[in-house]
Amino acid sequence: MFMTRLFSSIVLVILALTTVLAGGYLLAAVLLFLALVAYGELMKACSLKGGNGKPGGMEVIGCGGIIAYYFLMVFVRDPHYLFLALITILVAFMFFYVFTFPKYRAEQIMCAFFCVAYAPVMLSFIYLVRELPYGIYTVWMIFISSWICDTCAYGVGILFGKHKLVPILSPKKSIEGAIGGVAGSALVGAAYAYFIVEPAVSGQKITWIFVLISAVGAVISQVGDLAASAIKRNHEIKDYGKLIPGHGGVMDRFDSVIFTAPMIYFLALLLIHG
Repeated sequence: MFMTRLFSSIVLVILALTTVLAGGYLLAAVLLFLALVAYGELMKACSLKGGNGKPGGMEVIGCGGIIAYYFLMVFVRDPHYLFLALITILVAFMFFYVFTFPKYRAEQIMCAFFCVAYAPVMLSFIYLVRELPYGIYTVWMIFISSWICDTCAYGVGILFGKHKLVPILSPKKSIEGAIGGVAGSALVGAAYAYFIVEPAVSGQKITWIFVLISAVGAVISQVGDLAASAIKRNHEIKDYGKLIPGHGGVMDRFDSVIFTAPMIYFLALLLIHG
């Protein structure tokens, strides 16, 4: 199990390096694939998938809306149209709700829209960060704030963890581990900014900004991890899927990245490009 998980992690890192460095259409296509898979995983977890192996009406609306959203993001490049896409998806769900009434309950329709907004839309911010000026450098803060935080939190928790962070939801996570994750992300973010970003971007003294971004992102990433775990607990499932050997599904591996990406985007706009 450990070797399977390790091998999958290596493959994921290689794929992340390849797609993020390339950016553009390749990154958008990979993110769209992950978004559609994550949407399917969430719909299945919430018992909203169609029966007999056929996609239900809500799945068709959600997948169509996600594809349209990514198309507008890549080819139109106007944030106003992204808001329009989200509103249109919501309206489409409400049309479906009205004209199939009383087959579905209101909470099912709201949950289906949540499944679109949660992973697919929030994952799209990886592409939006990559498209910013100096985005080829800033985008890595998403992964420093999530995967580095996760690694540091695990190590510090094993060595020094005594006080439970959320004992009912995740008994193994500790306050010490959470602090270690934030500190580790901040340190790696500082080293990354000082040794790689500043020499590459002349005249920019932004190490302290990257420290702040990575620390805030690390806090958010841990909330994202716990939120995805809470959903699994509510629906009594162990993993969201089986796409990634040793890790589970897209939601299992990218749960913290999903939360971190939008935060990094807006912090970069505010602190770097503001």
